Amino acid sequence: MTLQQPLLEPIREKSLTSKYIEITLVVALYWIVSISMVFINKHILSDKSVNFDAPLFITFYQCLCTIIFCLICNCIGHLRPSWIHWLGFPKLHLRPAVIRKVFPLSIVFVGMITMNNLCLKYVGVAFYFVGRSLTTVFNVILTYFILKEITSIKAILCCIIIIIGFIIGVDQESLQGSLTITGIFFGIAASFFVSLNSIFTKSVLPAVDGNIWLLNFYNNVNALILFTILITINGELPVIYGYQNLTSLQFWSMMTLSGLLAVSIGFVTGLQIKVTSPLTHNISGTAKACAQTVLACIWYHEEKSFIWWFSNLLVIFGSAAYTRVKQLEMSLKHSLKRQPSEP
Repeated sequence: MTLQQPLLEPIREKSLTSKYIEITLVVALYWIVSISMVFINKHILSDKSVNFDAPLFITFYQCLCTIIFCLICNCIGHLRPSWIHWLGFPKLHLRPAVIRKVFPLSIVFVGMITMNNLCLKYVGVAFYFVGRSLTTVFNVILTYFILKEITSIKAILCCIIIIIGFIIGVDQESLQGSLTITGIFFGIAASFFVSLNSIFTKSVLPAVDGNIWLLNFYNNVNALILFTILITINGELPVIYGYQNLTSLQFWSMMTLSGLLAVSIGFVTGLQIKVTSPLTHNISGTAKACAQTVLACIWYHEEKSFIWWFSNLLVIFGSAAYTRVKQLEMSLKHSLKRQPSEP
């Protein structure tokens, strides 16, 4: 045993080192994709150099990119199954019965991505995290009214901290003159739809055999239909046809990059959860939001007050604390379920 032990140690160390490197690379990839998507979307949605006032069409194009990506993966799966097997990508199909079952979720999905983009259009990147920070609060409210589940006092206290941070942040943004009521409305609406989407997703997943990729495909197919109607109603067609850079390669390159990042964020999110854990993913997302806020202030040369930063810290602390409280509650519930079966 003593002779073999030194031989085993390097193997364990190498395995542990490889695991740490893998986790670091995946987390870094998640940060890069997520932050890049926010900055590029902000540029397309509201930068004066782009000057393209058609947010619904931009979101429509992102959904189209997702469908094209899924179709390419499906073709590769038929020709070289081993190439995409590690992605867990299924064989695609379009069944009317499944479309009908997924359609209610697709309406919520369209509301979510539309409100996210409209919020980003009307608020700065630095305030984007706080502007959409009420998702956790809506999770508690909708869980109670839809799923009839009661939230613990500790979790509610975390939500109160988030609400206080949100109110202070709105007040500080207003004092600096960079706040719009429209942006706040879309931020609150985005939080509501994100929360509603997570609840609806759980109930619809069985319709696609629990496969997220297939659900994503159906969601985006339905979204194309819905966005076509919404674009027409919203009067964006004349804006699109009359856009001076409609044939510009640079414009479509940015649009396509935005679409690819929208596809990638779902993949890297799942990958991060796979190599770490749901709790670590949430902590990483909170830390990423903090880094994103700092980067936005540097990139856009924005100076914020101490109280403004304090509001961000309150939201970050409340969100992280809520995640930890829910994780502990789930662990306790799991241990209590196992207890009766133990001798």
